[in-house]
Amino acid sequence: MNSIQPQLWVQPAPDAVAFYEAAFGARVLHRVGEGEDIVAQLAVGDAAFWIATASPRDGRLDPRHLGGATGRTLLVVDDPDASFRAALAAGASAVGEPADEHGWRIGRIVDPFGHEWEIGRPLGAWPPGRAPSASPPTSTGGGSGGSSIRSATSGRSAVRSAPGRRRRRPGLPRAPSPPPAGS
Repeated sequence: MNSIQPQLWVQPAPDAVAFYEAAFGARVLHRVGEGEDIVAQLAVGDAAFWIATASPRDGRLDPRHLGGATGRTLLVVDDPDASFRAALAAGASAVGEPADEHGWRIGRIVDPFGHEWEIGRPLGAWPPGRAPSASPPTSTGGGSGGSSIRSATSGRSAVRSAPGRRRRRPGLPRAPSPPPAGS
């Protein structure tokens, strides 16, 4: 069995679990720990991801400690507009209203813990050039219809026309530039 299940480091982790349940209809598959120090596996439809308590002392930084995110997660759903509205109602901040671009219906949010999300669906067969029957599978599980999660490094994309244009989030300072070599 092969899968990639991203782990998001957050503060406080129990609040993040509650947010993802409300915003994306996530279900808790597994949870360990007590109080604020927890690790939980969540699922939206068939797509799983993990939440864990951030720990700057141990080098597990959340976006708020960094002054911005190091990546973005794409949540693929049947109805991006409804999922976008649900995320905002649960406490997310809008970065980009849902719109049709690059072959996708896509909206962008930042969750209350500083993680960037794109919420969307391809407008046709995906990847381009594939027959409609080869489109990504969806599921009816979870509160937002069929879902899958794809993790992407900020500003980079495996498919040039895929979602992922980098937009600076309002209200967050830029991370400091590294010192020049030899300093």
